[in-house]
Amino acid sequence: MYIIGIDVGGTNTDAALIKGDEVVAMAKTPTRHADLFASTSTALEEVLRHCQGQEPLRLHLSTTLSTNLIVEGKGVPTVVVAIPGPGVNLASYQFPFPLIELDGYIDHRGREVSPLDAGEIEELKARIPKDCRALAVVGKFSHRNPSHEQQVATALSQWFSGVISCGHRLAGRANFPRRIVTAYLNSSVAKQQLEFTVMWRRLREQLPVPLEEIVILKADGGTMTLADSEERPVETILSGPAASIMGVQALTSCAKPNYVIVDIGGTTTDLAAVVEGKVLFARDGATIAGNKTLVPALLTRSVGLGGDSELNYDRERGTFHIGPQRAGTPVCLGGEKLTPTDAAVALGMAEIGEKERAVNAWHIWAEGLGLTWQELAQKVIDAFTAQLAEAIEDLYSGLENVPLYTVSEILMPPKVRPEAVVGLGAPAEVFIPRLGGILGLEWEIVPFAAGANAVGAAAARTTLSLTLHADTELGIVTIPELGVREKLASPISFDLHQARQMAEEKLRELAVQAGYSSEQEVYIVEEESFPLVRGFRTVGRIHMIRTQLRPGVRRIRGGGNG
Repeated sequence: MYIIGIDVGGTNTDAALIKGDEVVAMAKTPTRHADLFASTSTALEEVLRHCQGQEPLRLHLSTTLSTNLIVEGKGVPTVVVAIPGPGVNLASYQFPFPLIELDGYIDHRGREVSPLDAGEIEELKARIPKDCRALAVVGKFSHRNPSHEQQVATALSQWFSGVISCGHRLAGRANFPRRIVTAYLNSSVAKQQLEFTVMWRRLREQLPVPLEEIVILKADGGTMTLADSEERPVETILSGPAASIMGVQALTSCAKPNYVIVDIGGTTTDLAAVVEGKVLFARDGATIAGNKTLVPALLTRSVGLGGDSELNYDRERGTFHIGPQRAGTPVCLGGEKLTPTDAAVALGMAEIGEKERAVNAWHIWAEGLGLTWQELAQKVIDAFTAQLAEAIEDLYSGLENVPLYTVSEILMPPKVRPEAVVGLGAPAEVFIPRLGGILGLEWEIVPFAAGANAVGAAAARTTLSLTLHADTELGIVTIPELGVREKLASPISFDLHQARQMAEEKLRELAVQAGYSSEQEVYIVEEESFPLVRGFRTVGRIHMIRTQLRPGVRRIRGGGNG
């Protein structure tokens, strides 16, 4: 079977065609932000030429659609309907979107303390603005009991024709403010995501080869179906950085347990940390454009530093500061502003575009500064490398001060510092060896570095997750992502071991329902268990298990151990 991975980056869209463990073909085309579908379909057409026969084909997309909509504030007008209960001052959070509060209260145990007011729900018809195109319904403890959210959403669906997202279907963990933001963002981008998936379904029918499935890369490095992405589009944010991490996992031959991943693109550089062989996860969830969410995500840092970054020269100090804005197309490729790419091309470090154009531009700039053009261009290379080293130092300084999630457990290792640098991206050949020298670390540039993100998208495997909450005193088990709330058969004997077993069984059932193998490895991401004490005696326990199919990749030949 052929698998095509497509990664839509800030500058270029890359595609990789793999069969088994071999890269068959690769393609690169400029990203058209005004028409991402055109960028991805163009890249797809390029690699499809290398498909032979009528073998089935899978398509894995890493798309910036939801990310761009959120960063640029271009989602549809969305209103949050919140059910906070007593003691919560939502106004103090200063959410940058409209929010309507309803009375009613589900407590931290999932018990209904105060019912919803039917009159308030009816009044929403008048309170929700006419220009509203999407709604998010979020209760404080909906992850313990989603009934209030479900009741409100059912009532709204009788007359509201737009998207309605419920917080409990998006996150099974505590943190009311993050769940509000997650549900809001999900609703705000759902319409555009639906349009995107409809276009791909149409294209699927027109392809000259049979397309078995289309999946989209998620922030945690796994994949989701088109149908799932329509319901939970917020999970597709930051799929670009996830693709680069998956690319390294598929291609690297680095034997060090701790290393830093450095993906140098045209617009940004993405950083990620591997500790004791495990890619670190964001502790609380993804953060995008300042929005803190509960979306499971690999821990990445994006730096406004790339091959096409803007050059800012401090004449008094004789130094450059690079980025964070993008200058545009490099001079060597027909652009008007010099970039780090032009420095590398002029100095013979890279062979793209027209070297003479870059040299002439550097010569003109250097004349007015009393420098040779070589000195000026070298300053750019040095400044880029120094800023990159500083960004890595900032990343690890932060990691050393907080507990970290790996893909398998909460980890507070005695050592998180990298022992090697693993690089990818078109400019990697220029900067990674120099970066390794500055940091005093071994370095590696993965095979297919210029398009390794697309390889990572193609090699990524499906992942699903769910959260189980059990209250043995109440005899209730809740799985919010599935909308499940049911009685325990034997609450008195229901212990942590049984909670783990039930969470794993439900996850495997979910995998089968979604059309995936039930044999994929399941692991516990997070768990807690504590007693309920009343009158100086234990009356029950609360168990919480968050479990997931392990994100992973198939190894690709050309990557050392592949």
